[in-house]
Amino acid sequence: MLIKKPTDIRPSEITSKDVYLNRRTFLGAAAAAGSALAAGQAFPAVIPKERRAKLDDVMPSKYSTDEKQNSYKDVTTYNNYYEFGMRKEDPYRYSQEFEPQPWSVEVSGEAEVTGRFALEDFVKPHTLEERIYRLRCVEAWSMVIPWVGISLADVIKQFKPLSSAKYVVFETLYDPKRMRGQRSRALRWPYVEGLTIAEATNPLPILAVGMYGEVLPNQNGAPLRLIVPWKYGFKSIKGIVSMRFMDKQPRTSWELAAPHEYGFYANVNPEVNHPRWSQARERRIGSDGGTGLSSLFATTQQPTEMFNGYGEHVAHLYEGLNLRQHY
Repeated sequence: MLIKKPTDIRPSEITSKDVYLNRRTFLGAAAAAGSALAAGQAFPAVIPKERRAKLDDVMPSKYSTDEKQNSYKDVTTYNNYYEFGMRKEDPYRYSQEFEPQPWSVEVSGEAEVTGRFALEDFVKPHTLEERIYRLRCVEAWSMVIPWVGISLADVIKQFKPLSSAKYVVFETLYDPKRMRGQRSRALRWPYVEGLTIAEATNPLPILAVGMYGEVLPNQNGAPLRLIVPWKYGFKSIKGIVSMRFMDKQPRTSWELAAPHEYGFYANVNPEVNHPRWSQARERRIGSDGGTGLSSLFATTQQPTEMFNGYGEHVAHLYEGLNLRQHY
């Protein structure tokens, strides 16, 4: 099984490197919102190596937590991104040569506005916000990360879903030549995740294009990933190239891989254990204040909160739903 019990994580699964190389800025002219453009326009400004590209005009968000943030090193060297490998250090190690430009997102399905959109045009109509969110992994570790992104609810509104659209389904880029993990049979590729329309139009989810005020690193899902802070981290799909509005609930990647362990909803719930470990508590990466291995192997435990502490914003979405059956 690919998702490991926290106590099974080995020292070899950590890399100490913290230099992020060869990123590019989100600049460039954008066309009017809703115009379907062919892919092919690259970001025009190249950031030299050993520089990280800052994002301009980022607004603060009322939804941010004031909890202590993890370090950039923690967040960029301890990753699950199976397209680049199964171990925690693999995404950093094997994604550095990946070029996420040009990039486009195909919007399809039950919506009035569909087509293929250059990423610049997909992002441009929306305000960049910094959302400092808790991240809770199904493996029972957690972080606090300052993402930069755009409201998913606003994006969905732009494409005018039909009344028949009950779900939003996302897919990751499928490119085994550049994403070595996709050469394995670990999962059915491409990676697929989805939300109900009600979940997707809640104010909390964002499509992230950056973190720490800078362009999103490859190992964290560049150039576009989903962030749903009240769900386990595997719901927050990376490297998004497709968004489809559907009338039926999709079968997502981890449901297909292990349906008895990973359900469609994947809400953080301390009362519903994973079949192989408890979800009642979590270890906060870096919580001992150390650096390097001492930071990443912090042993401080804390109680897991229902909906990862975001219940006031999302609990109403599940009224009448048995969360032990619909996990």
